[in-house]
Amino acid sequence: MATNELYPEFTPEMKKTHTILAPNAMPVHFSLMGSVFKDAGYKIKFLDYSGQKVIDTGLKYVHNDACYPAIVVIGQLIYALESGDYDPKKTALMLYQTGGGCRASNYVHLLRKALKKAGFSYVPVVSVNFGGIEKNSGFDVTPMMFFKGLITWLYGDYIMLLKNQVLPYEVKKGQSLALMEKWRKELTEQIRHNKGLTRASIKRNFHRIAQSYARVPVKKVPKPKCSIVGEIYVKYADFGNNYLLDFLVSQGAEVMVPGIIGFAMYSLNIGMENYRLYGDKKGYWFSKFAVGYVKKLENTMLEVLSHYPQFEKPIPFPELKALGEKTISSGVCMGEGWLLTAEMSELIEKGYGNIVCVQPFGCLPNHIVGKGMIRALSEKYENANICAIDYDAGATAVNQQNRIKLMLALAREKMGL
Repeated sequence: MATNELYPEFTPEMKKTHTILAPNAMPVHFSLMGSVFKDAGYKIKFLDYSGQKVIDTGLKYVHNDACYPAIVVIGQLIYALESGDYDPKKTALMLYQTGGGCRASNYVHLLRKALKKAGFSYVPVVSVNFGGIEKNSGFDVTPMMFFKGLITWLYGDYIMLLKNQVLPYEVKKGQSLALMEKWRKELTEQIRHNKGLTRASIKRNFHRIAQSYARVPVKKVPKPKCSIVGEIYVKYADFGNNYLLDFLVSQGAEVMVPGIIGFAMYSLNIGMENYRLYGDKKGYWFSKFAVGYVKKLENTMLEVLSHYPQFEKPIPFPELKALGEKTISSGVCMGEGWLLTAEMSELIEKGYGNIVCVQPFGCLPNHIVGKGMIRALSEKYENANICAIDYDAGATAVNQQNRIKLMLALAREKMGL
């Protein structure tokens, strides 16, 4: 039992006996990151359950005033236990706690309440956080795990960036997705053998990946250039956003999705912002070091991409931050904070101004820095075409898609298509 005697704890012995289930929040990135946990001795499975049955399970055990991502991910986890696919007595669940002014900090508490209600109070919950919110005696993210996880995010961003730019134009359908799977397998194998982790080896891999995508035969035809921004789970998770990326591509669009590395630097940067604004030195030096290191990784990616002008590349984090500050203060650090507004500014300036801003129910910070900034951005950029789409347990994909189709119709009209 846990030290507070209220809930079971993931113990060191469970590392050998239990499978850890976690929601698949970022399909491209998590497919790479799974090897990091496995190499550390943990048996982990990222869940892909979807459909109304999962939403109904979430609504059954989570109050409907909770934010939509909480209902979805807790619904997935409870559904997995009830499905018969896993032995609940040999299963643990994993959720992520962000800390700060986000309801995601309370997901673990909501999950434990749901487990008790569903009759699974004996199932341990592992909290992944870096703010000391909870500690697990049998689960520890070591510095090597953190380092490898960060590298997998970098690779995931890179593959996602190139795949999304090639897929809508490929002559032979399926080539870009096949390449993504090829590189997922190869990079996973490299990381398992502690390869592909140095800046030199990352650069070599980046060149090889870019060359492989550059060789895919494409037929460039005019298409609306769209982008997806918003709350981090609904932004990346296919189930969370009703397979938005696939839908946009099916409607004849090219889609840009900003990478997770930007969010990592935004989050790590908060320590320096707190010092700048409030003189709070707690976390300042770690923030400064961590942002500096991740910026070097980002610069490696940008340096390689400079050799492939056919691919659009993101702007460096300092430039992104400065761009955002033209519209919103960098002191706004709740939820996705100033980053969301900055991403929309960057995308508009790069020609991806047909933006779907995904807004989950219950995410107040996201609504303020997303939907709340649409007017300011529309006044600043004439070519901004921003569509805020709400995601909640009662929203239908048809209604969401109809609104997106109107946004695309306006985009095509502006292009003369």
